[in-house]
Amino acid sequence: MCPDSVRLLNGSSVCSGRLEVKSDQTWSSVCEADFDQQDAEVVCRELGCGPSSVLQGALYGEGEAPMWTKEFQCGGHESALLDCRSSDSDRNTCSPGRAAGLTCSDPVRLVGGASRCSGTLEMKLGEWRPVVGYRWTLKTAAVICEHLDCGSAVSVGQREEISDISTWWVESNCIHSGSPLRECATPYHDDSIWNLTCSDSVRLLNGSSVCSGRLEVKSDQTWSSVCEADFDQQDAEVVCRELGCGPPSVLQGALYGEGEAPMWTKEFQCGGHESALLDCRSSDSDRNTCSPGRAAGLTCSDPDDVRLVGGASRCTGRLEVKHLGDQWRPVKLLDWTLKAAAFFCQHLDCGSVVSAADRHLYSKTSVWTVYADCLYPGFDLRECLMSDRSPFIMHLTCSDSVRLLNGSSLCSGRLEVKSDQTWSSVCEADFDQQNAEVVCRELGCGPSSVLQGALYGEGEAPMWTKEFQCGGHESALLDCRSSDSDRNTCSPGRAAGLTCSDPDDVRLVGGASRCSGTLEMKLGEWTPVDVDGWTLKTAAFICKLLDCGSAVSVGETKETSNRFVWRIKSDCVQSGSPLRECALSYIFTSSILNLTCSDKPVSDITSDIIKGWSRSCFRRF
Repeated sequence: MCPDSVRLLNGSSVCSGRLEVKSDQTWSSVCEADFDQQDAEVVCRELGCGPSSVLQGALYGEGEAPMWTKEFQCGGHESALLDCRSSDSDRNTCSPGRAAGLTCSDPVRLVGGASRCSGTLEMKLGEWRPVVGYRWTLKTAAVICEHLDCGSAVSVGQREEISDISTWWVESNCIHSGSPLRECATPYHDDSIWNLTCSDSVRLLNGSSVCSGRLEVKSDQTWSSVCEADFDQQDAEVVCRELGCGPPSVLQGALYGEGEAPMWTKEFQCGGHESALLDCRSSDSDRNTCSPGRAAGLTCSDPDDVRLVGGASRCTGRLEVKHLGDQWRPVKLLDWTLKAAAFFCQHLDCGSVVSAADRHLYSKTSVWTVYADCLYPGFDLRECLMSDRSPFIMHLTCSDSVRLLNGSSLCSGRLEVKSDQTWSSVCEADFDQQNAEVVCRELGCGPSSVLQGALYGEGEAPMWTKEFQCGGHESALLDCRSSDSDRNTCSPGRAAGLTCSDPDDVRLVGGASRCSGTLEMKLGEWTPVDVDGWTLKTAAFICKLLDCGSAVSVGETKETSNRFVWRIKSDCVQSGSPLRECALSYIFTSSILNLTCSDKPVSDITSDIIKGWSRSCFRRF
C-alpha cells in the first residue's frame, strides 16, 4: 500500500524526509510555517509510521518542487493530510531553507507488562503483530528500550504460543546496524514471541556492558544525570537491583563521561532495600550546582553463577546458569564450537576444554539460550542470555588441573598446572616427553609433537616447584610422581610450551572399503557429519587425512529418521583449522555426508594409468 498524496524524500528511512504533497498530479513542497505538530501527526499516521519526533525546516534539503500555497489546519485525528482543513488565503512566498522536513518514529510498543516498558514486543506495519527473530540478546533488547525512551534492558526471552500466529520477523543484526525497525521486518508465522523488560526510569549510558555506565534518571519525561555527591553505596545497591545486575563494584564520578542531560537536583536517600531508585526518599532542598566531572558513574557486578553438575568433578557435567536469583537452569548453546565452549571452562576456572555435546531430553524444559558468537574474551554472560524452552542442553568436559594458553589451537600453548586453586607455569627442565604424552591425552588431543620452552610466552603465573616424573601411562598429570626436592629457580624463557598433534578421529564407514562411506567423527563418541557446502576440494582434505589418495565423489544421504550429527563447515576445513575446532554443535537431521576417496595416492594412480596405456599400446603393436 502506497499513500496517495504524501511522501517523504531524501530521508535516512522511509519515515523521514522532506515533505511533499500531491494535488492535480503535481507534487509540492510544504512551507514549515504552514505546517505544525498536529499536521505532522496526521502525516506520520498516513505513512504507517509512529508519532512525529522531529519537525524542522530544510533538514532534508529544498528540492525543486513548487511550494504548497495553503496553510494546513489539521485537528490531529484525520487519516490523511488532504482531509484536513486549510487556510482560505494563499501564501505566495516561503523563506529560503524553510521546506518542511519531518521525522516519524517507528510504530513499536510493549504490551501486557506491568508498565509501558515491559511486555510482548509488537510492531505496526498495517496492523499490530508480535515480533520474532533470531540471535536476540540483551544488547538487542537495549536498542528497543532506547527506541521506546525507556531505561536499560533488564531481560529478554521467548514465550510460546499454542499455535502459529502472524508475526513480524526481525533479524538482530539488522537492528544493530542502525536501520529503522520497520525496514528490518518481514511477515512470518511462528509459535513463539519476544518478551522484553526495560527499566522504567533509570539507565546506564556509555558503559562497557549493560551493567555499567553514567547514571541517568527519568522524571516528567526528562532524563537527568545524577551528581556523585547526591548518590551513595545504598543508592547504588537499589539501581543495580532495579537493572537486574549484581551488587555495585565501582561508584565513581565522570567515569563514563558527563553527557548533556541536566543535573538531578535532589539527594537520594535510599535505605538499600527499595526495588526502584524513584521509590527512595530524597532531600527536601534542591542542589543548584554540581562540580564539573562529578556525574555519577556506576559499575554493577555480574549477577550470574555458572556450574557444571552431574559429572565426575566440578569441571565436567551439565552446564547450568543461575540468573537474577532465579533457579538454576540448563544452558542451550547455539552454533557452538569447542572454542566457544572453552570460554565456559575459563569462566569456571577449570582447565582446557576437552569435549562438548548437546544432550536431548524427552521434553522441552526452561533453559538459558546462549549464542556462541556472543562469547569472547571478557564477555558479560548476562548480555548473552535469553530465556527459552528447549529439549537440548549442553554437557561440557573441561580438564581439572591442566591448561594450554596462548596457542594457535586448543591443543597447543604454554602449559599451566593448578593446585590449591592456583595456576602455575611449568619449567621446561622439569618436563619431558613422557609428561607431555600424559598432558596431551588428558586434554583429548593427539600425541605430543613439539615440546619447547617459551614457545608461547612466559605469562605471569608462578613457577611449579617440582619435577614431574610420569611413566607415560597416567590419565592425568597430577597422577604422576614428582621429585622430592623443590626447584626454586627456572631460567628466563624456559616456561614449558607444548604442541599436541591434531586428535581428529575421522573414519568412513559402510562403504566398499575404508576409503568410502559415511563420514564420522569422534568427539566423545562416533557421530556422522552433516552436509554443509562440501565440495570435492573439501573432501580432498579428509581423503588426505585418512591416507586415502584423492577425492572421487562427495554427496548427501537421506536417512529415514533424524539423528544427531556434527555440522562441519566447508570453509573451516579448507582454512586448515583442526577438524575438532570446525565442528559445530550437534544438529538433529536426516542428512549425512558420504565420501568416496581413491585407495591410492594420485602419483600411484597416474603410474597405473601410464602402465595400462603402455600394455595396451604394446598389445596393439
